[in-house]
Amino acid sequence: MNAIIKWLERYQPFFEKVSRNIYLQSIKDGFVSCMPLILFSSLFLLIASLPATFGIVLPQEVVDWCNKVYNYTMGLLGVMVAGTTAKVFTGFINHRMPEGKRINETSTMVAAMCGFLLLAVSTFSAEVDGAAMTGFDTGYMGSKGLLSSFVSAFLTVHIYRFCVVRDITIRLPKEVPGAIAQSFRDIFPFSFAIIACGLIDLVCRNLIGAPFGMLFQTLLSPLFNAADSPAGVALWFFLSPLFWFMGIHGPSIVKPPIQAALIENSNLNLELFTAGQHPYHLLCENFGNFIGQMGGTGATFLIPLIFILFMKSRQAKAVGKASIIPCLFAVNEPLLFGAPIILNPYFLVPFILAPVANVLIGSFFILVLGMDGFMYTLPWSTPAPLGILLNTHFQWQGILLVAVLCIVDVLIYFPFCMAYDKQLLEEEGRIAEGEEVEGGMAAIRAAAEAAPVASGKKKPEDAMVAEREKLASSDKPLRVLVLCAGSGTSALLANALREGAEEEGIPLKSSSGAYGSHYDLLPSFDVVVLAPQVRNYYNDLKQDTDRLGIKLISTRGKEYIALTNDPKGAIEFVLSKMSEDE
Repeated sequence: MNAIIKWLERYQPFFEKVSRNIYLQSIKDGFVSCMPLILFSSLFLLIASLPATFGIVLPQEVVDWCNKVYNYTMGLLGVMVAGTTAKVFTGFINHRMPEGKRINETSTMVAAMCGFLLLAVSTFSAEVDGAAMTGFDTGYMGSKGLLSSFVSAFLTVHIYRFCVVRDITIRLPKEVPGAIAQSFRDIFPFSFAIIACGLIDLVCRNLIGAPFGMLFQTLLSPLFNAADSPAGVALWFFLSPLFWFMGIHGPSIVKPPIQAALIENSNLNLELFTAGQHPYHLLCENFGNFIGQMGGTGATFLIPLIFILFMKSRQAKAVGKASIIPCLFAVNEPLLFGAPIILNPYFLVPFILAPVANVLIGSFFILVLGMDGFMYTLPWSTPAPLGILLNTHFQWQGILLVAVLCIVDVLIYFPFCMAYDKQLLEEEGRIAEGEEVEGGMAAIRAAAEAAPVASGKKKPEDAMVAEREKLASSDKPLRVLVLCAGSGTSALLANALREGAEEEGIPLKSSSGAYGSHYDLLPSFDVVVLAPQVRNYYNDLKQDTDRLGIKLISTRGKEYIALTNDPKGAIEFVLSKMSEDE
């Protein structure tokens, strides 16, 4: 087991580099921007279809209205993702542009959406009530056109970059207002981007008589078909916890390449279900959320109960109590970093094995026992058993699956938890005998007081007091932004900071967010605290914070989780970091 961990650590820089790839990040963050649309439309699907499960027949007018809302939201997903992905990707490219050169994010967003329509949408003529009419074929404007969205977004931004770097533009006199001048500067790159998408579409239609979106789907269908199988889903949910175990946010690497398939398969399942057929697709958004990642990456839904009920060490019981509610809503970082599970040899096998076992069992229930495949996209924070039951319309197979998954996950984790508990009890015994010093903020303060102080510099404690006094005399509060991968644990630390500030009488305002959707927020803050699951983005974010004069603070796993449960300690931590020299 130690040999495996050493091998993983050897290649950790490469995996971190992959997770910071701007194309993958753009796809991920583009989808994050569209999640309200996806979740909102899924609620209307539930309203339209779920009552029938209990024998309730809604008026057809209500069903038609719900379907209309769905079609005019989810049915336009491809268009929206083209725009949001282009906007995010433009932000990444602007960080790499020469001094004084900048791409207009709004213009690339609009151009990508127009380019998407050329790549994915066809027009047709039909006679309705004796009158000739022209319309759009909307089949590829939604999730079927997602791959066209990415092509349009990346192609558009690169064309804009080429034009801006080489000053291919229209220059107007300086007296012309800035907004108007910017519109003229964007004419050439906008035109080239649209023409490029149009030419690609023209070539594709002449070759196969179909839009580019259909060609791309045809070429990649073998890959998606392979992924949409028990072996395929097992591979994806083997890799995700494997990366997470190394301290790299696994879903950030694994999910972007299959994001289009996750959404599309959910829609295909819905179409099959509506047509009275069996929805059999496995690789769906909620299949991963509620089965493969039941309770968060690693399938940790019931693990806090093992810590509380069966483990005897004080640390394990404390971690279990602190993480039981977050794990219920798939926020399992308190468990991952508090136990810790990340980089802990005791948990390597169950952390990887449990998700694989879950998806194989889930696949068996769908493909063999006839359980409905997942057809809705509920929020990832929905408790997993409820998410499974809603997606399967409370079928008996779904109820049985919840019970089986809970039993299997507990059986997989239990022996490893007990072995780790034995080690914790030995360590706590040594601490009780005085062989070790208790850690935490008290140890940090004691070490700071004992440390030698260089000439002309204040002790860390004195510097922290000075920082506190500086804040107390300021007219403006200290504004702190906490960033994590999905805005889950960042909210916990933001709340702790807010509570600690009220207790200490310190003017401080804190907010939480997800890394990737933070770019527009940065100018409004004085301090950014980076959660451990996104520490690998530190150097990228430092370029922005240095440019804006913002203090960037990085945290580590156990330290971060301890601070979420220690409001006073959280305030002291931020103040101590504020007083440090860069």
